[in-house]
Amino acid sequence: MIRLLSNLFIAISALLLSACSNSSTRPSAKHPNLLLIAIDDLRPELNAYGKSFIKSPNIDRLASSGVTFTRAYCNVPVCGASRASLFSGVRPGYNRFLFHYAQASIEVPEVATLPEHLKKNGYTTLSVGKIFHTPADSEHKAWSDTPYRFDHHRLEDGSWSDKGWQNYITEENIAIAKTASNGAAWPWEKAEVDDSTYLDGIYADKAIDYLRSQKDSEKPFFLCLGFLKPHLPFNAPSKYWDLYDRKNIELANNPFFPKNAPNQAAFNWGELRSYYGVPSGGPVSEEMATTLRHGYYACVSATDALVGKVMVELEKLGLADDTIVILMGDHGYNLGEHGLWNKHVNFETALRTPLIISGPGVTQGKANGIVEYVDLYPTVLELAGIPKPDHVLQGTSLSPMLRDPNAIVKDFAISKWMQGVTLIGERYFYSEWHDKDRNRTARMLYDHERDPHENINIAELEENESLVGTLSATLNQNLNKHYWAPSIGNYSHRLHRNY
Repeated sequence: MIRLLSNLFIAISALLLSACSNSSTRPSAKHPNLLLIAIDDLRPELNAYGKSFIKSPNIDRLASSGVTFTRAYCNVPVCGASRASLFSGVRPGYNRFLFHYAQASIEVPEVATLPEHLKKNGYTTLSVGKIFHTPADSEHKAWSDTPYRFDHHRLEDGSWSDKGWQNYITEENIAIAKTASNGAAWPWEKAEVDDSTYLDGIYADKAIDYLRSQKDSEKPFFLCLGFLKPHLPFNAPSKYWDLYDRKNIELANNPFFPKNAPNQAAFNWGELRSYYGVPSGGPVSEEMATTLRHGYYACVSATDALVGKVMVELEKLGLADDTIVILMGDHGYNLGEHGLWNKHVNFETALRTPLIISGPGVTQGKANGIVEYVDLYPTVLELAGIPKPDHVLQGTSLSPMLRDPNAIVKDFAISKWMQGVTLIGERYFYSEWHDKDRNRTARMLYDHERDPHENINIAELEENESLVGTLSATLNQNLNKHYWAPSIGNYSHRLHRNY
């Protein structure tokens, strides 16, 4: 009997030790793994957002397993500034976070970025592809390993690489890029290659390597995976171009500048014009517009396939149940709407973004409340069970919406492009432009209930005087808190350009 009890005790002890050992190799529920997938220039044109012509089955599957935010907005519609703001939890200011080369480490050096703060609190932080726009930004403080990053295209001798971030593969485009002053050939490419040939495919494979390396780690991880496409040039394997019939591709139904909109709201979409074959002024032809849209859609589908590849590996490794996944585009994009291409404006096409969060503790459904990217820093910390940093986070945690998609955490968002600032409300989009002395130089107002595509600026109508006054007061009250305040790195970024 004594021997039997002794053996039973040994067996139970072994089981308990085994259970403890197994549990210690996985993150606790309090500190889940975090996988952030940032997709450059992705607008909310996916099946999950009601665009049935887009082939995006993997992102749609992710959306169905978590919360899809239908009204998410970036705080700055350009890559570097959007990411610097998001990862610092700090809003853009009059002279803060202006350009694509914005750097958090220069403009808000006293701020601990999100990966840096997670790293300080026990997370292994890993970066693959395009996360911070400027590769050196916060590199040494933010990451546990040297970032597997996208490289800028200029070589040390000042020449341009034929295999830089533009990543041309066809002989024609490589030849054109070598002779171009900026390394840009055609703004698209269709190549008979597999999914791992272009840079994004390489990034997906590297992210999978990282996941495998973390499978048995005792520490939780924060893995950031940044895909380049659908950023220009629209380069994708042929099979993704073939998913779309060119004859069925529809162009923007409002290829004109909004009536009564101020000149400050326009721009010449120089990013696209820098590519070979694109006119230096005036509109592109319908043929080119169709090809550009075709290429954009092909890139969306190609990136979707890579998202699926990573998610399948997450499942195979047994990490899915312990990992919260955040998928986002860094800002919106214009595909001919208002006669515009690229981002860089205060219209909703450039400001509205896809945002999906899925994982343990996250419910399922569509959240229609307004959210903005400055909210992601406090949201991730709450999901990770990590205390807030020393600096003030200027967003609001979205955790209530992850438990109940019908929850509302804020009444409006504020987005900024250069000196134009937009108040995004439930019904109205109101923008103002200011000079350095805080004088308003222009304004515009759109009623999304009557004019969802923002075709007629109604800010100057006499009948809207009271409404404009109320919206302006709300906007400027908030600008006084963050926009003009010099307390957090309000530097002129033109003085700090640094690749």
